[in-house]
Amino acid sequence: MKTTIQDFLKKKKEKQKIVMLTAYDFPFAQIVDEAGIDAILVGDSLSMVVQGLENTLPVTMDEMIYHTKMVSRATKNAMVLGDMPYMSYQAGIEDAIRNGGRFLKEAGAQGIKLEGGREVAEKVRALTISEIPVMAHIGLTPQALHRMGGYKVQGKTEEAAKRLMEDAKILEEAGAFSLILEAIPAELARQITEDLTIPTIGIGAGPHCDGQVLVIHDVIGLFERFTPKFVKKYANLKEEAVKAIKQYKEEVEKGVFPGKEHSF
Repeated sequence: MKTTIQDFLKKKKEKQKIVMLTAYDFPFAQIVDEAGIDAILVGDSLSMVVQGLENTLPVTMDEMIYHTKMVSRATKNAMVLGDMPYMSYQAGIEDAIRNGGRFLKEAGAQGIKLEGGREVAEKVRALTISEIPVMAHIGLTPQALHRMGGYKVQGKTEEAAKRLMEDAKILEEAGAFSLILEAIPAELARQITEDLTIPTIGIGAGPHCDGQVLVIHDVIGLFERFTPKFVKKYANLKEEAVKAIKQYKEEVEKGVFPGKEHSF
């Protein structure tokens, strides 16, 4: 049975952790779903980990829909959330509703995620009214990387922390059903989590959030360009894959593969 927004809220109330991962295609979504993960985010991080680009800005709305369709097709239990890419909602409420709606109507997602604080509150409100559930995202917001001067921890000064606390409340009041906190001090994340009635999902925000999310390629060792401090690698699939492919190459070259058992 699909994880719902009510399940998210219930987990927070009962102090049960919410577990999220990203996935971008059918086979990985199937694996993540089978492992019992609560929610899958089809993140705009696909720009970097799947498309090999420098940051999240270039990925398009059509590409996000394409990948979300594959993930939805593979998923029986996890909630699927589509990540609103750069310039899919910044220009105005109408764009936000049209593009957010595409994730539900065309791609089979149960909700969307978008970045920003008080400046996106009206869009969050409009999306919610239009029956498009919104997971908000504050702290380090990768689409704002040029303004932020790179991937840096946010909310370190008293003033910045106060602003993030206010943003969190504004987004909750606007109708967001949950909130991602990225790359902020653990103590600030704890305060925000305690202040909100909606669940917080941390990524580089310490252990006090109501849940955690990571990029699957980081978790299983398939992305090597850089490893943020907050990532824990649980496997090194790249190493295993290279080993397997080298063995295949060697067996083909030596005439070992295909053997009788692989022939008709």
